[in-house]
Amino acid sequence: YPLIGNYGVPDEKELDEHGLPVNFEWFEGITVAALVVGEVCESPSHWRTQQTLSRWMEGHGVPGISGIDTRALTKKIRENGSILGRIVYELPTNVRSLTFNDPNKRNLVAECSVKKPQVFNATGTPRICAIDCGLKLNQIKCFVSRGARVDLVPWNYSLNEQEFDGLFISNGPGDPVVCKDTVTQIQKVLKNGKKPIFGICLGHQLLATAIGCKTYKMKYGNRGHNLPCVHSGTGRCFMTSQNHGFAVDSDSLPAEWEPLFT
Repeated sequence: YPLIGNYGVPDEKELDEHGLPVNFEWFEGITVAALVVGEVCESPSHWRTQQTLSRWMEGHGVPGISGIDTRALTKKIRENGSILGRIVYELPTNVRSLTFNDPNKRNLVAECSVKKPQVFNATGTPRICAIDCGLKLNQIKCFVSRGARVDLVPWNYSLNEQEFDGLFISNGPGDPVVCKDTVTQIQKVLKNGKKPIFGICLGHQLLATAIGCKTYKMKYGNRGHNLPCVHSGTGRCFMTSQNHGFAVDSDSLPAEWEPLFT
């Protein structure tokens, strides 16, 4: 059964009381470069449906292809690790003439981060400064639903600790090494030691980089909803949701730090 696209795409313009899209994880557009599926549904059935997946992608200029043996494609990735790919409509005479866009050579965080600060739930407390490295809107919703004010700032924003009670560093794409400006700002807050800091995914890697750790690109990445994670203090195993291609090298931890989860 064609699970991809069978719910269709809901209203892009529907907003909640804080001005956040109700049905999407970002304000506008599609954040993938392309979509490859085995089968796509062109007759969605859901009470919120406004348009098909194909029509939505076409409207945003995002290419897609169906009728692909995605199991065979997955096997290639499993055997070779993360590899570059490209959608072509017909096989060229000279396959070696094809060029590939390597996203790891770009500053993906700068591309997807907001360009100027935005405030959500302005009268809320505590006041959270969220560095946007590729943030999902549900993270803002989690804060404001608990009464907090969120100041969403660009990835290279100059932080003023007098303007927030806690610092949140979001998830995001790409290599942590590229985000030198973000790391500099994190180091400034760490040095003062007065404000709590929380990093998720890329944000955690940037926090680790700020204390002197090294990161590395994983062959496959950790991607899934049920990945085991062991707590170093108790040995207790937690099932976690992860989607990242880089990891922190625990051997590079400074002497006064130790791993919490592995």
